[in-house]
Amino acid sequence: MVSETTEDGATMYECEECGMLFEAREEARTHEENCDGEGPSYIQ
Repeated sequence: MVSETTEDGATMYECEECGMLFEAREEARTHEENCDGEGPSYIQ
């Protein structure tokens, strides 16, 4: 599920599986469909 949050005065959409933030709700939903619950491998 995607939740809406405010970050630095801007509305952001958060993947509840891994916590990544997105500017567009649709982008967050697309990500969430493929999310494995862990952050992306390039963020270490």
